[in-house]
Amino acid sequence: MSFAAPIFLLGLLGVPLLLAAAVWARRRPARYAVRLPSVPTLAAVAPRVPAWRRWLPTGLLCLALAGLVGALARPEATVAVPVERASVMLVTDASGSMRATDVDPSRLQSAQNAARGFLDDVPRELRVGVVSFSDTTHGVTPPTEDRAEARAALDGLVADGGTATGDALASAVEALRRGEEEGKRPPAAIVLLSDGEQTTGREPLGVAREAARQGVPVYTVALGTPEGTITMPDGRMLPVPPDPATLQRIASISGGEAFSAQDGDQLGTVYRRLGSQIGTKDERREITAAFAAAGLLLLAGAVAGAVRWRGRLP
Repeated sequence: MSFAAPIFLLGLLGVPLLLAAAVWARRRPARYAVRLPSVPTLAAVAPRVPAWRRWLPTGLLCLALAGLVGALARPEATVAVPVERASVMLVTDASGSMRATDVDPSRLQSAQNAARGFLDDVPRELRVGVVSFSDTTHGVTPPTEDRAEARAALDGLVADGGTATGDALASAVEALRRGEEEGKRPPAAIVLLSDGEQTTGREPLGVAREAARQGVPVYTVALGTPEGTITMPDGRMLPVPPDPATLQRIASISGGEAFSAQDGDQLGTVYRRLGSQIGTKDERREITAAFAAAGLLLLAGAVAGAVRWRGRLP
């Protein structure tokens, strides 16, 4: 939190002065004393006033003063706001290695669950598209605010075939290019999830350079563990370790960021972070009204308490 007019914070010096004046006033002897012969008797029958009742109105008054002084200083806070017309392409590997169950219940199902959570968490203003791929690019859903289209594309994924990472990236970049409005593209990004190294198609690092030239960062997620395997039709166990090194290079070249996930919880955390990182931006906003409202409410409480329990203003 910061203040646009911090000079007014000097007014907070009045809070301890006000409190000191209240303490002095309570300890000051009464100007006119009345002598009563039966003080012990009166003390025994007089109602006892809890100490907190005597001090609560004064405390509320001090807090009210602090709140109103803070409002004069025009406080500002950093808040996350949706990025206008931003687009993101979810590029999801659906190759045969995604059948591996080293990520429970399987790599593919974990990827689908994380992507669905991404759709639930990002602002409605964020346009989301989907590209799925194995040895070819299977389908391209262009960026849209209609979450049903993206969900349908994710639900239809089936793990089979090789890994054409470069082709999938190129399709995502092209989908974002087609989404340009009058030659000006809104903020855009790609989230690439893969669990293995490229086996066919275009070389992905060249596509990453093209994405960088167009100002589209690629955030990569390497899914799986080095111990991951799949069962081949002939019964052999085929190792399918992830390829984080290549994904790291793709992210670095394009200006994005690389992540690794070895279980479903980690993957969900990565997607939530990416949703906040891509779909929102930090913006400074003035919150003077909140401080002023709090100060006035505290002032009203101080006045009400003083009148109710002491019969006068604090």
